[in-house]
Amino acid sequence: MTRAIIFMMDSFGIGGAPDADRFNNAGANTFGHIVRSCPELKIPNLQALRLCDAAYEASGSFPQLAAQPPAQIKLPVKYGSMQEISADKDTVSGHWELAGLPNLKGWGHFPPEYPSFPAGLIEKICDESGIPGILGNKAASGTVIIQELGAEHIKTGKPIFYTSADSNMQIAAHERYFGLEKLYALCEIAYKHVRPYNIGRIIARPFVGEQAGAFTRTANRRDFTAQPFGETLLDRLKAAGKNVIAIGAINDIYAHRGITKAVHGSGLKDLWKLTLNELRSAPDNSLIFTNFEDFDMLWGHRRDVKGYAGGLEYFDSRLPEILPFVRPGDLFFITADHGNDPTYEGTDHTREQVPALMFGPGIIPGNIGRRRTYADLGQTVAEHLGIAPLPCGESFLK
Repeated sequence: MTRAIIFMMDSFGIGGAPDADRFNNAGANTFGHIVRSCPELKIPNLQALRLCDAAYEASGSFPQLAAQPPAQIKLPVKYGSMQEISADKDTVSGHWELAGLPNLKGWGHFPPEYPSFPAGLIEKICDESGIPGILGNKAASGTVIIQELGAEHIKTGKPIFYTSADSNMQIAAHERYFGLEKLYALCEIAYKHVRPYNIGRIIARPFVGEQAGAFTRTANRRDFTAQPFGETLLDRLKAAGKNVIAIGAINDIYAHRGITKAVHGSGLKDLWKLTLNELRSAPDNSLIFTNFEDFDMLWGHRRDVKGYAGGLEYFDSRLPEILPFVRPGDLFFITADHGNDPTYEGTDHTREQVPALMFGPGIIPGNIGRRRTYADLGQTVAEHLGIAPLPCGESFLK
């Protein structure tokens, strides 16, 4: 009996990226700085899974956690860190590299200053969609710009267009006054027109509320992602007749490719419930892949150290719930796609190494060191589930 389960803790870097200087991220360390800011952090199960040892592999510094309660997870574990070789530090690049497809050329990016988007591009989107124009047209925090422009959006019917340091165009609109389906249709049109600019994602950002200061984003975000430029682990698993169960944002991140079952959800509580449901019922020869996006979306980008710490404690508290559903041959992985140090300047992702924690019954525990690429994890899953090796990465299964 053989299954693989990936817990993607979106943005949970553990420091020490060798090329951080190139991204102006020298010294970034998501986990290390959270521990320093919140020394009473209680994560006994992650500690038992050798997270602190993995962090030492990445940064050369051992996070100084306070005394921890007894751990309930006592499965054997291999631990280490992984560095990214993709040319960007965004969610899509990190996920694709993990699946054996590093983005070595990088994405196109829109400039942060007004106007971020070329006039000709906006004209084409407006003409095809019928919208009367746009608001924003700059780099911004999504939670800030809806307070700034939400009321004008409701009054004029003009959606809010903005970008970030990542390769994206984000479009915010009110669910009631603009309409959710209309927003999705607009994003599909925008996705078609940004292709010549080599942009990674169009992100629909619906919100509700009636006045500035009271607008809030909803869970109905949707990503319209560029198609992977080659085969991924997911594509190969599906082609080999395996089950690929995508939970949360995974389906969007891989542009709906290589998925046999998409399970929609958001928020740590809901995503844990959905993951446990699939773990209970998924057959042999399955990959269960969950993206826990709150670490990035709610706490990393908003530089909320205490919120991030609380999310880690909640995640840790749910880990023992997997135990009744663990089968012989199951392999679990805890990893991330980039960093987002909540103590760092700005609001963007940080270039970091990520944890590579592999645990399950019957494996031989040990230190796998610092891995050259995220793709090593995908290669390990490929070997475990019995498909041909991926073109990138080295397995650490044995």
